[in-house]
Amino acid sequence: MKIIISIFVFVLGTFSCIGQISAAVEKFALPSSLSESSGAIFFNNKIITHNDSGGENKLYELDTITGVVTRTVTITNATNVDWEDITHDNMNIYLGDFGNNNGNRTDLKIYKVDKNDYINNTSVTAETIAFSYTDQTDFTANTNTEWDGEALVSFDATNLILFTKNWVNGITKAYLVPKAQGTYSLTPLATSLNSGGLITGGTFNPLTNKLFLVGYTYTIPTNVLQPFVWVSENFNGNDIFSGTNTQTFMPSFALEQAEAITYVSENRYFITSESFNQSGFSDYAKLIAFSTNDVTLSAENNMPENHTMLYPNPVNNMLYLENGLINTVEIYDNKLTKLYTGNSKSIDMSAFSVGIYMVIIHTNNNLPIIKKIVKK
Repeated sequence: MKIIISIFVFVLGTFSCIGQISAAVEKFALPSSLSESSGAIFFNNKIITHNDSGGENKLYELDTITGVVTRTVTITNATNVDWEDITHDNMNIYLGDFGNNNGNRTDLKIYKVDKNDYINNTSVTAETIAFSYTDQTDFTANTNTEWDGEALVSFDATNLILFTKNWVNGITKAYLVPKAQGTYSLTPLATSLNSGGLITGGTFNPLTNKLFLVGYTYTIPTNVLQPFVWVSENFNGNDIFSGTNTQTFMPSFALEQAEAITYVSENRYFITSESFNQSGFSDYAKLIAFSTNDVTLSAENNMPENHTMLYPNPVNNMLYLENGLINTVEIYDNKLTKLYTGNSKSIDMSAFSVGIYMVIIHTNNNLPIIKKIVKK
């Protein structure tokens, strides 16, 4: 978070929303413990979020109906220097400690937390993915920097993508980051995005193969804290900005420090914002929801099998599934005896014997997905 010294409200005219984003509404005010929520994912039917610089080394589970924090998990070997975003895949949670308001940090990192550990404990340890930017050669402290990273998404089975918040000219670069523990030198992807503001959070929706980035304008004095969402689609390979990029403003939230975004389904998203109080203007942190008119990609659109998330694996008690195409689920033992059938995305396997089981997921287009699960 960078403190905005002076804020002047520009009375915005009515925007005709381009793209597909609609029905943006406030769901509730965030609790005071999350006044600087800076990243968010939707997992286990809860929002998992965290605060940014100066916050505790904790992840918070937030009930999306009541707005109450129901659980906290401490990452014992991590320090919150400046946690700026969070993302996840079917096995791990990735937490970005790469906020860099002055452009002089040399300890940029991403914490990698095993989901099985996260589900079963309130204190966990993380692996570390450390990195630097190959195109940064000057580490002089400067409040007008292009090396402030604030958005992170899980892109495919082996890579994350990190996005910069460029205070100099708003040109956002994307960097591919391996998911394996190690130390890396990151080179920007070929195509950048002229964001027209500050990119602060991201989510990649595997159900639609679209990237959503949230941010806000920052022109002083005429256009401060007007939130927007960029949608990137039809790109080539991992060059995430090489396709169609569409910006949509959110005029119903004309003074909002939007910081994080996460997908819930193929057409449902949450945004979190920070509280602020500067120069006579203030606002509270909140959860915002919006919809799109997207539909889940069918098998004909080559939706990868690993977009069906089944976790934890191995499983002790509860098995969770994430896929917008799920119709029914069946579980068989190694003798092909059917032990479960239903359509729940959370299955209690506590009574199952130790062993290997086959999970068959029947999708809405009648194309089965077959997975192996180990019961401990």
